[in-house]
Amino acid sequence: MAAGAAALNWRRVSSFTGPVPRSRHGHRAVAIRELVIIFGGGNEGIADELHVYNTATNQWFLPAVRGDIPPGCAAHGFVCDGTRILVFGGMVEYGRYSNDLYELQASRWLWKKMRPQHPSTGLPPCPRLGHSFSLYGNRCYLFGGLANESEDTNNNIPRYLNDFYELELQHGSGVMGWSIPVTKGVLPSPRESHTAVIYCRKDSGNPKMFIFGGMSGCRLNDLWELDIETMTWSKPEIKGTVPLPRSLHTANVIGNKMYIFGGWVPQSTDDNVSSQDEWKCTGSFSYLNLDTTEWIGLIGDCQEDKNNLLPGPRAGHCAVIVGTRLYIWSGRDGYRKAWNNQVCCKDLWYLDTEKPPAPSQVQLIRATTNSFQVKWDEVPTVEGYLLQLNLEMPTPVTAEIPINMAPEAPSPSVQGIKLDLHSQTLSKVPNNVQISISETKVKVPEPENAEKNHSASKESSTSLCLPASTLVKEIAIPPTSVASVSPNDSAIQLPKTSPPKQNARKQERRWYDVGIFQSNSALVNQFYLLQEEKAIISSKVDNADIPNNSLLKKQDLAPGTLYRFRVAAINGCGVGPFSKVSEFKTCIPGFPGAPSIVKISKSADCIHLSWEPPVSPSGNILEYSAYLAIRTTQLNENPHQLMFMKIYCGLKTSCTVTAAQLANAHVDHTSKPAIVFRISAKNERGYGPATQVRWLQGKGGDLFRHPDFSL
Repeated sequence: MAAGAAALNWRRVSSFTGPVPRSRHGHRAVAIRELVIIFGGGNEGIADELHVYNTATNQWFLPAVRGDIPPGCAAHGFVCDGTRILVFGGMVEYGRYSNDLYELQASRWLWKKMRPQHPSTGLPPCPRLGHSFSLYGNRCYLFGGLANESEDTNNNIPRYLNDFYELELQHGSGVMGWSIPVTKGVLPSPRESHTAVIYCRKDSGNPKMFIFGGMSGCRLNDLWELDIETMTWSKPEIKGTVPLPRSLHTANVIGNKMYIFGGWVPQSTDDNVSSQDEWKCTGSFSYLNLDTTEWIGLIGDCQEDKNNLLPGPRAGHCAVIVGTRLYIWSGRDGYRKAWNNQVCCKDLWYLDTEKPPAPSQVQLIRATTNSFQVKWDEVPTVEGYLLQLNLEMPTPVTAEIPINMAPEAPSPSVQGIKLDLHSQTLSKVPNNVQISISETKVKVPEPENAEKNHSASKESSTSLCLPASTLVKEIAIPPTSVASVSPNDSAIQLPKTSPPKQNARKQERRWYDVGIFQSNSALVNQFYLLQEEKAIISSKVDNADIPNNSLLKKQDLAPGTLYRFRVAAINGCGVGPFSKVSEFKTCIPGFPGAPSIVKISKSADCIHLSWEPPVSPSGNILEYSAYLAIRTTQLNENPHQLMFMKIYCGLKTSCTVTAAQLANAHVDHTSKPAIVFRISAKNERGYGPATQVRWLQGKGGDLFRHPDFSL
C-alpha cells in the first residue's frame, strides 16, 4: 500500500443509528466477526457501559449484560478469544488501580469474575494500568504497566513496571492460573501505555511478541521482540525511519504489517528538553514490516489536512481490525487545546489496507424465462459488488451415444438405473436417478449452485426456509438413442471439440456489467452492452475500472440461454479479484418453474421436506421428485460432481427422509458443511428446473444438528 493511497483511502463514518457512546479516551476495543465491542475509558468519569458497533449495518447498540458486571475501568487489558472477552486491570477511579480479571461470554452477554490460581513461585500481578495484554493460542501475556506505590489515592507515587506474566486459559470458558515464565535475554525497560502485538509467519517461524514505545518518565520509540517458543528477548535490527517516541498510541496487525497510529509525542525532539510536560497529540501513521523489521511512514506528524480527509491527532483512542479494514474510534484531542483543558474526539474512521478478496461463486436462487435471482457470500467490510456476465458460450454439440436400452413409450421415467457418463454403461442402483425423455431431448433437473440459509433463528428453530434455486440443462439426442447422464453439478459430458483458440480468447474477454450492488444479492434481467474498444475490467482492476454504465445500452436476458457469472468486491482500495465462474440457464417456456420456499425440519429419526408449488407451473403439475446427494466410491474426472438418489416421487408437496437414507448422504464442503437436496416439478411437457437447497450442518457433521447462528 503506497503512502499516498493510504492517505486517500481514509473514510469517516458520517452517520450512525442507535445509541452512540460518549467520546472518551483510555477505552479498549475488540472485534467478533463484523461486531466491534468497546468497553471502558474515561471522560467526565470512568465509563462502565459495553457498546457494540455493527460494521455491516452501521448501527450502535447496548447489549443487555448480566452476571458479575465489572466496574468501569480505563487503560485496561482487553483481548478476545473466539466469542469470549477477557478484561484485566485498569484504573477504576483516580489513583486506584485494579488487578481483577473478568470474562464476558459475548454469545450470551454474560459477565463472570475469574479467580486464577497464583503463580507457583512469586506473587500474582499487582494492580496496574497502561499494561499490554496479548493473546496467542490458549495463553495471555501481560507485560508492564504503571502501579501506584501510595495507599493515598490522591497522592500517587507512580512505579513503572516491566514484569512479565503468562495466563493459561481453559477451553471455551474459564482460566487456569498465572505463571511467571523464565525468559532469556535482556528485559525491555519498565514502561506503560505501550503496545504489544503477537505475529507468526504463515510459512515458518516461531510466534513473536513485538513491544513498541510507551512512557517511562519520557516517551519511548524502541522496539522489542520476544520469541514465545524460546522465551528469548531481543532488540531486532531496524530499517527505515523509526516513528517519533510516543505513548497511548495503537498497534494492529494486518498480514505481516503492524500499523501504528496516533499517540502522545514530544513537542520537541531535542534530548535536552524534558518531554514529560512538553507533548502533543499526533495523527501520524506508519507500519512496521514484521518480516523485515522495516518501518514505512504513511502519514507524517506535520502533514497538512485542509480538507479533513484524515483522522485528526489523538491519543488514548481505540483501534480494531475487521477483515483487512482498520477502524479508529474517539480518543483525546491534545492538538488544538490548552494543557489541562483537553477534549475527546467523537468520530469513527476506517481505512481499507488492501483490496478485498474474491467472493464465493455466484449462487442461483431462482430462474425464470428471462431473469435470475442470484446471491453470493458476503465479504466483510466492502462498499459494494461488481457483477458481470458472459453469454458467448460454445454451441452445444449433438451427443451420438450408442443405444444401450430402448425407451418404453408410455413412461418417461426410468427407475433404478445408474447412468455413467464416463463409461457409458448401465448398472443397477436402487432409486438412483430419473431421466425425463421427450421426443428427441433429455432434460435433467440440474441447478449449478445452492442457496444457503443464513436466516435461521438463534433459538435453533427446527425449520429452515430457503428460496428456490433453478437451472435446466438440455442436450439434443437422436430419437433412437438414450443418453447416459447423471443429475450432478457438472455439465453433461460430450465428445470433445477443439474450438479455435482465437475465438476462445475473445470469448474469455467479453464480460458485460450487470451492475454494482450494495448487498450480496441481485435480480438480473438485463445487462449493459459494452463497446469493444471501451470494455472495462477485462484484465485489470483498479479504482478507475469501476464502471459508469449510465450511457450504455441495456440488453434483456433471453429464454433457454446459458449465462456465465462472476462477481468482485469493492472497497476503498478498488475492485478486488473476481470469483470463480458460475453457469446458469434461463428457463424454457412451457415447462414448470422450480418449487420454492423449501422448509427442512427434523424429528428424532428422520427429517421432513416441504415446499411450495412453482410460481409459474405452465399447466397442471403432475408430480414432484426429490433427490438426495449421496456418497459414492465411483471415480470421476471432476471430484466436485455430485451423485443423487431419488427419495420421493408423487403429487404431495412434502416428503420424509429416513435415517437410513441420510446415512448415505454426502456432506458437501464447498463452503459450510451441508447436505444437498434437489426438488423438481413435472407438467405435461416434462420436468422443469430443480430447486437445490443446502441443509447446513453442525461443526461435528451431525446430520440432525442445525447450524449455530448465535454469535
